Amino acid sequence: MAVQLTARQLGWLKGALFLLALVPLARMVVLTVTGQLVEPLEFITRGTGDWTLYLLTVTLAITPLRRLTGWNWLVKLRRMAGLYVFFYGLLHFLTFLWFDHFFDLQEMWQDVLKRPFITVGFAAFVLLIPLAVTSSNGMMRRMGGKAWQRLHQIIYAIAPLAVLHFWWMKAGKHLLGQPILFACIFAGLLLFRLKGKFAKAPKLA
Repeated sequence: MAVQLTARQLGWLKGALFLLALVPLARMVVLTVTGQLVEPLEFITRGTGDWTLYLLTVTLAITPLRRLTGWNWLVKLRRMAGLYVFFYGLLHFLTFLWFDHFFDLQEMWQDVLKRPFITVGFAAFVLLIPLAVTSSNGMMRRMGGKAWQRLHQIIYAIAPLAVLHFWWMKAGKHLLGQPILFACIFAGLLLFRLKGKFAKAPKLA
């Protein structure tokens, strides 16, 4: 039996998830301010990148989970999850721009072009921007449902780019366990979504 939530229950759930998504950032700030980290800059850079991937996984998992459980209210959580993907992705980019290049845009751009793992990570972040900008109901109405949906299918490109960025970053240290896990999870989620699209497509006589 599908679990249904009232508007009030959904509101409480949204509030709880909103606060929970800020816990990783609060932890990074507390550990940094209290001097408990040996390499605070590296910790923040890695942490914001990791949480971008975690929340991207959550965002992609919402539709498959809704189809499997019948919990249609999960769709109402997808926008917030997607915006948090952008939020942590933005923090990850700003740590790179600030700590690595001290806001020197020319030097940053040269680094983006020179190192492939940064190139694909930067591409994934840039592709997140139009999704965040058009996430509101107002933008959906202005664009029209079909155009909005086509734009937001960019997520299918963002996920592999994010995994590739993570993979190349970890490959230098021969730590491929997590990248392989993320690659398998993302592949499974994307295949599930594609299977659903093909199942809805009209069959030719």
